[in-house]
Amino acid sequence: MSDQTFLTREGLKKLEEELNFLRTVRRAQVAERLHNAQEDGELIENAEYEDAKNEQAFLEGKILQLEAMLSSAVIIEQDGGASGVVTLGSKVTIKENGGKPEIYQLVGAAEADPRDGRISNESPLGKALLGRKVGDDIKVKAPSGTLSFRVVAID
Repeated sequence: MSDQTFLTREGLKKLEEELNFLRTVRRAQVAERLHNAQEDGELIENAEYEDAKNEQAFLEGKILQLEAMLSSAVIIEQDGGASGVVTLGSKVTIKENGGKPEIYQLVGAAEADPRDGRISNESPLGKALLGRKVGDDIKVKAPSGTLSFRVVAID
């Protein structure tokens, strides 16, 4: 499964925009920085030149990574909970014993951002939620111990 990158349509668009920005704007900026550093004299002792070369290598690596992710992208179709089970793309409301309801969207690892309510299908909670239905109780092993949740809603 690791050779596929699961993305929402929104996530696909963001990655395409980032790749386009890196290919056009950032590549030109780094090339200019490299050119300016080369003109600053001796390349052997030129820290700015070395730094610019390292930045260029990092940038090209990031471009290759994004190209690979996009070439293996699988679009997550959101069914709005119509299937009644948690799948990739589902928005799930869960409640910990005695806690407030929390809403998460299950996404691929490339889009995961827990602070924004987007959890990876590869995370312990994401794995535990896949295939569950409203009313199901789940247990998730966390560093602080085992946590218990109930699935309250699926959208």
